[in-house]
Amino acid sequence: MRVKYSVIKILVLLAVVSGLFAFSNTRNSERPINDTQINFLGEDNLYITHETVSKLLILNQESVTDKPKEIIDLNQLENALKSNKMVKNAEVFVSVEGTLTAEIVQKRPIARVSNEASFYIDEEGSYMPLSGNYTARVPLVTGDVNKDQMDAVFQFAKAVDTDDFLKKHVIQIHQNENGSIDFRIRNSQAVVKLGYVEHLTKKINNFKAFYQKAVKDNILNKYSVINLTFNSQVICTKL
Repeated sequence: MRVKYSVIKILVLLAVVSGLFAFSNTRNSERPINDTQINFLGEDNLYITHETVSKLLILNQESVTDKPKEIIDLNQLENALKSNKMVKNAEVFVSVEGTLTAEIVQKRPIARVSNEASFYIDEEGSYMPLSGNYTARVPLVTGDVNKDQMDAVFQFAKAVDTDDFLKKHVIQIHQNENGSIDFRIRNSQAVVKLGYVEHLTKKINNFKAFYQKAVKDNILNKYSVINLTFNSQVICTKL
């Protein structure tokens, strides 16, 4: 009898715990969203505003505030945020207290295309629209460039972005009709002819060596063209 009584006690206890859990879970799912919080991660400069994000946090064209947690589709909200061309990634979650939080990672521009259609190229080589909220200080890209034809520009812009020396000096990148690349540097009138992006590291190293020697000899401003298209040497044209 004692064994049966112990089993009954355990079963009753399990039933009570299960009931309390189900009750708590039901109450939690029925609890409405009472607040929204937007956090931007990583990049300090806000290309997309809190207001823009808030407008994307809607369900069936209505605000999520005061809606029961059980009807909130977090995947739908995340996809809505990711659809913005300035957003790299987004996560949305709801706390037990009913606060809906959106964590946003913005795209980071590394170059700005300026022609018939102006836009940024982000760090992954993707299109990024200009922001009315903040202007990035990145090299200007001109010439024969569009959203579907920027691989070469991106390769060089990425090299500039990841190299402290180039990042300090390169101010403009120009893509010619044949796909070759020219660029300009700060405090110089010269056009630097990179050519095609093959052997890019070698060409960059040649340019660095030339630049340091030219600055040391105070002759940098005597050239109109600095030609890096020859892998083993730098050919210059005087003013």
